[in-house]
Amino acid sequence: MAAVGDLHCRDDQHGRFRQLIKQVNAQADLLLLCGDLTDRGMAEEGKVLAEELSALRVPCAAVLGNHDYEHGQVKDICSELSKVGVHILDGDHFIFEKTLGVAGVKGFGGGFGNATLQAFGEGQTKSFVQEAVTESLKLEAALSHLDTPKKVVIMHYAPIPETLEGENIEIRPFLGTSRLSMPIDHYGAEYVFHGHAHHGAREGKTKSGIPVFNVAMPLLTKFTPEQRFALLEV
Repeated sequence: MAAVGDLHCRDDQHGRFRQLIKQVNAQADLLLLCGDLTDRGMAEEGKVLAEELSALRVPCAAVLGNHDYEHGQVKDICSELSKVGVHILDGDHFIFEKTLGVAGVKGFGGGFGNATLQAFGEGQTKSFVQEAVTESLKLEAALSHLDTPKKVVIMHYAPIPETLEGENIEIRPFLGTSRLSMPIDHYGAEYVFHGHAHHGAREGKTKSGIPVFNVAMPLLTKFTPEQRFALLEV
């Protein structure tokens, strides 16, 4: 199982992911993409990425990231990717060979533990918190409908603070929220993958001990430039 996020594909990058796709085809049975698939959320960027992924020979499940929403062209991006068989998850799941269920959401920010932002005060604050709650409920729904022997979770935002170590402390509450870890700990999973934190840490665990991996490509490139994706066996 190969996992990577934050591809940030631009419309002038034809061929940029050719080697990555070749490596995935040779080493993995499944590819998981953890958001920020495009750089500015443009349909043309989605088309270029779809062209790259057309060479993929294994199934692919993905979630979107904040960059993919920038220009309001999410439907067009998803349409381009669906043409080459990419399964975009948004509170739903993908089943691989009847044994592995992949639950996916974008996620959202809001902080962690006792410092999690609460829905109090201005309407804008309540709306911000509600988005995080909604994403958590979507993940809960996706996991609750999975009865496969094994489950993994993909998202863009981080569900734990440990994988944000290395990011400026001031922005960490905007990079994820522990609200996302609650359904994971309740329903269980083999692994959790997220992106978004380009300068974070590679690994951490939820309160119940479920491994969480930050697979943002800029982070992975620092440690394994010859292989810009995480590879794990389930």
